[in-house]
Amino acid sequence: MSLMFYYLALGTGARRLHVSSAFSAKVAMSRFEPGSSVNYEKMRENIKIVRKRLNRPLTLSEKIVYGHLDDPVGQEIDRGRTYLRLRPDRVAMQDATAQMAMLQFISSGLPKVAVPSTIHCDHLIEAQIGGAQDLQRAKEVNQEVYNFLATAGAKYGVGFWKPGSGIIHQIILENYAYPGVMLIGTDSHTPNGGGLGAICIGVGGADAVDVMAGIPWELKCPKVIGVRLTGTLSGWTSPKDVILKVAGILTVKGGTGAIVEYHGPGVDSISCTGMATICNMGAEIGATTSVFPYNHRMRTYMHATGRGDIASLSDEFKDDLVPDKGCEYDQVIEINLSELKPHINGPFTPDLAHPVSEIGAIAKKNGWPLEVKVGLIGSCTNSSYEDMGRAASLAKQALDKGLKCKAQFTVTPGSEQIRATIERDGYAKILSDVGGVVLANACGPCIGQWDRKDVKKGEKNTIVTSFNRNFTARNDANPATHAFVTSPEIVTALAIAGTLNFNPETDYLTTPNGEKFKLEPPTGDELPSRDFDPGQDTYQHPPKESSSVKVDVNPASNRLQLLEPFDKWHGKDLEDMRVLIKVKGKCTTDHISAAGPWLKFRGHLDNISNNLLIGAVNIENDAVNKIKNQLTGEYGGVPDVARHYKANGVNWVVIGDENYGEGSSREHAALEPRHLGGRAIIVKSFARIHETNLKKQGLLPLTFADPHDYDKIRPDDKISIMGLKSFGPGKPVTAVIKHSDGSKDSISLNHTFNETQIEWFQAGSALNRMKELQ
Repeated sequence: MSLMFYYLALGTGARRLHVSSAFSAKVAMSRFEPGSSVNYEKMRENIKIVRKRLNRPLTLSEKIVYGHLDDPVGQEIDRGRTYLRLRPDRVAMQDATAQMAMLQFISSGLPKVAVPSTIHCDHLIEAQIGGAQDLQRAKEVNQEVYNFLATAGAKYGVGFWKPGSGIIHQIILENYAYPGVMLIGTDSHTPNGGGLGAICIGVGGADAVDVMAGIPWELKCPKVIGVRLTGTLSGWTSPKDVILKVAGILTVKGGTGAIVEYHGPGVDSISCTGMATICNMGAEIGATTSVFPYNHRMRTYMHATGRGDIASLSDEFKDDLVPDKGCEYDQVIEINLSELKPHINGPFTPDLAHPVSEIGAIAKKNGWPLEVKVGLIGSCTNSSYEDMGRAASLAKQALDKGLKCKAQFTVTPGSEQIRATIERDGYAKILSDVGGVVLANACGPCIGQWDRKDVKKGEKNTIVTSFNRNFTARNDANPATHAFVTSPEIVTALAIAGTLNFNPETDYLTTPNGEKFKLEPPTGDELPSRDFDPGQDTYQHPPKESSSVKVDVNPASNRLQLLEPFDKWHGKDLEDMRVLIKVKGKCTTDHISAAGPWLKFRGHLDNISNNLLIGAVNIENDAVNKIKNQLTGEYGGVPDVARHYKANGVNWVVIGDENYGEGSSREHAALEPRHLGGRAIIVKSFARIHETNLKKQGLLPLTFADPHDYDKIRPDDKISIMGLKSFGPGKPVTAVIKHSDGSKDSISLNHTFNETQIEWFQAGSALNRMKELQ
């Protein structure tokens, strides 16, 4: 068979196919630079080398990960222990994290990115009125940032998806993901691409810079959790219920350090976009990523999105895109889809799982508000054509009976292509007629970009969403909002009913004339019968010649700020550091570096640092953003006290609990403590991305060898980290705790640094080390 090298280039609103001959199994992707390609032959070669070395069958995750090894012959491979040096195929960045990533890339001094990379404008659009008005306002308010990202992309060879194009993960699924690709993205929900058989991993901006610089990317060799699916999805049960169930089993940290690999006969009953939903929310269990094996659902989706050529190659190399028979998983979970019931998780954490049939009674027992104030569908997790169609099927049933939503109802399309297609096919009108407001193709309320007006801050209320996260105050900045995550179908049903105390499988609604009726189970086409309508062309291709492109950062800007290198380690132990705050309980990246209104400062390190840990609970007084300044004896906000310590030459540490830094990939949660004088973060355990981000910025993420030692530390202690001159992989360090009463404690602290990462610490940051090696 002759293999062709296809170039897919985007015209105005439609793809045009250009073909030229080549001699390897390579297919270039739509809407990006020549040179980025599918290379299954190289992956197959690596897989053969590794399989022979390990002498055992491989899981799908291992095939794709090991297929991207920089040195498959010499790389030490031990799941859960060794660090792998990998060569990802491409990088994707959303606009809130791309600012700092591009600022770091500019600081590297490199002329162009070494791998295909894209920027996606989806995070800075605030939901206020409706899609068109909110998008126009965002373009005006964020003009400086959008201009920076567009010109930086043009200058350094990065594709630019303009505001209004859609959510990064939906754009990746429609254009860039394919079976066997390895993609890293500066957003924790990058694993969405696993629904198309890809290994897509969320990272911080500094990791993205490594890959864009052509440096091998490091990842601790992941364990593999197998989820075996049997049976068939039907009725009210949706793909979202699979991950809601898994989250209830594994909890928010049960997947840490592992790839979740779905397999089994039940897989074929799930659509490609449904598989993406499941992989997307795998971030909520701490998983490195999640993935499904290649099947006919993926092939159909690639054909529908203009990538039939890649589908043909995937067919040819299918053996490399499914797990080997007899492969072994570190843990196996079994779920019978035929027995799975609709779930709803929350409030305040995405792993508190309840069957929908029981949530009313559970809410009553716990005093959670039963009235649903707002139902919100969409987001990167659930905004596919199928999702919208199934929600619209329920809305139409209500409309036919003279009903509209009792709750407020919002709809967020995942991309411009989805928006245009659901508008053409009538879904958007049905959802609007039932009471919905169609928002911009953006993240919106899911990440706190929501100018909510119907309740006051502090007012107890309930919202239901098809989003992925529901941490305290995440969606609307109101800590009293009880947010529940579920499927778009259940959100729509509960919005129509207006209460949590409604089970659509058994309960009846009442029409305006008093008639009782029950909603029929939702239905919806997996893909549009008339192909997708691409809508407006919102992509900016980087020019071939960019020497004349200027990237300006105004020194007086409050949105953007060029970076200064962090100071190098002085070669001594870190002595007598103050405890900035001892955090009580859950501390996500939302607690460490809030989003919402703070997103506007993501390109300005000093300004964004004014939100450092303002959401974390101080164990001393159970208050947020109120800590004691040990130099003055007065209480102040966390960033203010940190700045005071820094101004007085006092280093400090943060003490934390379990799974510290769970949630978003935002590296600002690591940059801010480093910028304000932090040296170490000492906790019971870390979330994966945040731990890596801290290392990248020259901080010491350390864990208690004995978790009970957390209780030994007092807010007014001084802490010294000893033995740093002999700092080495696998070798614990000692912390000496000096109490104000003159007594001392000495405790052991563990770390996961390897040799390369220790060099980052010694140089002051990974970026500093990169410059040293140039």
